Amino acid sequence: MSLLPLDTTVPRALPTPTPPPSPSPSPSLAASLSPTPSRSRFSAAARLTRWTLSLLPILLIGAWAVLDWRAVRDGAARLASADPWWLLAAALFTCLGWVAAACVRQGAIPDRLPPGLLLASQVAAGTANHVLPASIGAHAVTLRFLQGRGIPLARATASLALYSLVKPIAKTMVLLVFMVAFPELLHLGELVPDERTMLLVAGAVTLGFGSAALLVTTVRPLRRPALDCVRTALTDVRVLHTRPARILALWGGSAATPLLQGSVIATVGFSLGLPLSWAQVILALLLASTAVGAVPAPGGIGPVDAALVFTMVAFGAPIGIATATVIGYRVLTVWVPLLPGALVLSILVHRKVL
Repeated sequence: MSLLPLDTTVPRALPTPTPPPSPSPSPSLAASLSPTPSRSRFSAAARLTRWTLSLLPILLIGAWAVLDWRAVRDGAARLASADPWWLLAAALFTCLGWVAAACVRQGAIPDRLPPGLLLASQVAAGTANHVLPASIGAHAVTLRFLQGRGIPLARATASLALYSLVKPIAKTMVLLVFMVAFPELLHLGELVPDERTMLLVAGAVTLGFGSAALLVTTVRPLRRPALDCVRTALTDVRVLHTRPARILALWGGSAATPLLQGSVIATVGFSLGLPLSWAQVILALLLASTAVGAVPAPGGIGPVDAALVFTMVAFGAPIGIATATVIGYRVLTVWVPLLPGALVLSILVHRKVL
């Protein structure tokens, strides 16, 4: 008798499930994930462009220093024998000029801007302003800064237009105040421009506005952005003038700018023994910048300097001291802040703030 069961089933091993084949990426997806030579070349070009823009201001300053080395040397020699306390006051007024520029920029736009970065951008804009004429460099730096803060192009451009419009109006108002407050300083007939100069100025202004209007009306791609900028500017002007803080920043900063510039010139002149009062120096700057301020020179260097020397001589200053004052003013406001301003500009570009 067998002890084995009659129906025995030998258990079979369960079949091992075959893993499904992993889906292979499509050729287009693989091509998009893998770095292509064109994309790597684009990244390298972007890095090279960023480094070039970071170093370009310093290179331009070096070239400019080589070309204008005599003015730097003469101004530095004059300043070496000047009163250091008056020069320290002039340096303080120079720094306050950056603060005034930042206030005007903030007052020209409804959006709130970070104060530290705004002030740094104006230091960098001052350096760019001395490289390109007609404030193009300063406006370009500020436009990049505003766009980096997420402000639309139309609103950023409108703020630049408002900034450019308010500053000469405020300067004219300051000039009128000085003419009323100091009437005894206005008997200088040689400071009044002749008929030919007035015709040239009127023709230049008419030509500028006429060319802008002709471009907007004839070039169709410019028409829509120009109309958007005008509409945005009108809206922002109405909004800004309902906020007392913006009104104070816009108009107060614009009025303070020529006063601070004139204070720099006056304190530099006092350090060199300039026999003029503070009001005479301020009025000389206002008259000189109003007469030749429309000439498109980098930072106004050249035409404004010559007119300023002529005006101070007309007020009774010796021509040697007046010339040394203007040279010292340019050294203190252009050459001394130029390297720090270029470094700030390079840092802002490298950190993609601009």
